[in-house]
Amino acid sequence: MTFDPATEIQNFLVFGEFGDVNPSICDSSTYTFLSVGKMEELFDHEIEGCFLYSRQFNPTNKYLSMALARMEDGQWAQVTSSGMAAIACTLMELCSAGDEIVAERTVYGGTYALLANLLPRFGITTRFVDLRDERTVRAAITPKTRVLYCESINNPLLEVADIPMLARVSKNCGLTFVVDNTFSPLMISPLRLGSDVVVHSMTKFINGTSDCVAGCVVSTHEFINRLTNTNHGPCMLLGPVLDSIRAANILKNLHSLHIRMRHHSRNALYLAQRFEELGLPVHYPGLERHPQHRLMQQLMNPGFGFGGMVAVDVGDRLTADRLMTRLQEEKVGYLAVSLGYFKTLFSAPGHSTSAEIPEEERLKMGMSDGLIRFSVGLDNDIAATWEVINRCLNELGITRRDATRLHLELGVAEGEFAGVG
Repeated sequence: MTFDPATEIQNFLVFGEFGDVNPSICDSSTYTFLSVGKMEELFDHEIEGCFLYSRQFNPTNKYLSMALARMEDGQWAQVTSSGMAAIACTLMELCSAGDEIVAERTVYGGTYALLANLLPRFGITTRFVDLRDERTVRAAITPKTRVLYCESINNPLLEVADIPMLARVSKNCGLTFVVDNTFSPLMISPLRLGSDVVVHSMTKFINGTSDCVAGCVVSTHEFINRLTNTNHGPCMLLGPVLDSIRAANILKNLHSLHIRMRHHSRNALYLAQRFEELGLPVHYPGLERHPQHRLMQQLMNPGFGFGGMVAVDVGDRLTADRLMTRLQEEKVGYLAVSLGYFKTLFSAPGHSTSAEIPEEERLKMGMSDGLIRFSVGLDNDIAATWEVINRCLNELGITRRDATRLHLELGVAEGEFAGVG
């Protein structure tokens, strides 16, 4: 039977204290007990309906966690104050000094900085490899490896991870397989495809209004309990607590996620097709030329499209900067980092969200200074939006002839774009 994450969210019913259609917001940091014994018992193990301290759990945050677990078909979830907190706490629970992580070489810049710069200070090292090749993945795994880490659709080149293959390798080697599903909520269900843990930056599509920073971890009851353990859990001891009012707002927004993802995807596909017709190198898994287009079709839950992210290469940094400036002036969207907002956002990853990655590594990945990442908004008339974009392209001389030149400069034959959809 086909899994429908949107229906799972829809069927999650929780009411407020007085029958409110929205659950009551608990803004307390601590909770009373009727007996000393019950308080002492809660220090030892979870008790249904009892709360100790909001750094560990809060009723409002628990409701959101329950909905997220249903969305990802996991047993349980923990919400955090940011996506990076979710990633960091997960990896710190899974790894100790001397352990290794094998990670996709193309990841979000903040994740790269965590893996390459911060975790080595605690004796945890990472091997960055091309996870698309199974032999390369297996060759990177050593007896010290504890975690295999990837993004379901990576940032910013939009390569699609072969989650079933990676899950098979992970299980064969006794690793924990962690997937960042930020770019593809509802679209892909990593736990159902074999991953052990899923993380999200809920700041992005899940919340959808760019008014808060939040994250989550979804996995088994056992793993989430490890994260929140009073004595040694990273989420408990590092304290990345999500504010309960923000949690309540995210829970409300979660119920419209399926509508928003369909519209983001529809608009992104339209723009990607127009960029492709112009001849520009464009990355979008919904295009038939994308190297993982068929893989994406195999992995995706039907009905939510191929996502709201598009990346286009206009050749060099100056051209990218000029184009983004004009697009903002013409009200196409905002020159800003992040994604999942109802307005289109655009930035050059090499000098923003992926700036933490050394230039040499970015070039190996295929991330040029001319790459622009678009988080496509919920425009009602995307054809009108394209007319404005196309006018800006023409003003700056980014023509079909220039597109052909770009392919030659990138070392890619027209019609056979390596890593380009």
